[in-house]
Amino acid sequence: MRKSRADEFLEFASARTGHLFRSACLLTSGDTHLAEDLTQETLGRMYALWGRMARIDNPAGYAQTVLVRTFLSHQRRRSATERPLGEVPERAPDRWDDPVLRIALLDALAALAPKDRAVVVLRYWEDRSVEETADVLHVSSAAVRTRCTRALAKLRERLGGSIVEFAPR
Repeated sequence: MRKSRADEFLEFASARTGHLFRSACLLTSGDTHLAEDLTQETLGRMYALWGRMARIDNPAGYAQTVLVRTFLSHQRRRSATERPLGEVPERAPDRWDDPVLRIALLDALAALAPKDRAVVVLRYWEDRSVEETADVLHVSSAAVRTRCTRALAKLRERLGGSIVEFAPR
C-alpha cells in the first residue's frame, strides 16, 4: 500500500524536527521561542513543496537550507536586536551537559552578525563544505571562507584564553 503525501511528510517531520530545532537554537543564539518559530516555518515551507520533493535528492539537507534561509530572511525582515534578559531556559540534556559551556558558547555566537553565525553553524554544526555553505547562503566560496575566518577570530577573541577549556577532552 502506498503512503499518502501527508503520511510521508509526517514521517519526515517526525524524524527531522529535533535536528532542525537544535540548528535553529544555534542560529538564534539560544532563543528557543524564535527557534520554534523558525522550525515551524521551515516545516510549513517543506510541506508546501512536498509534492515536488521527488526532484530533490536530499530532503533533510534541503530542509536545513530552508531553515538557514528562513533565519536570514527573519533577520532582514525586522530588527531582532532586542533580547529579553534573564536566565537561559532549562532544556533536556544533550551534548552540552555543562551549562557554563553552553551559555558561554551561546553568548559568543550571539555576538556574531547573523550571516557570520549562519556560516559557523553550517560549517561546524552541520559539517557542510565551503561550497555547500556558499550555495545555501547565495554567496561565493571565497566569501564563506572570509566570513568563517573572521567569525572564528571573533569567537576566539570573545572566549579569550578560556577557549582551551571548551575543547573536548
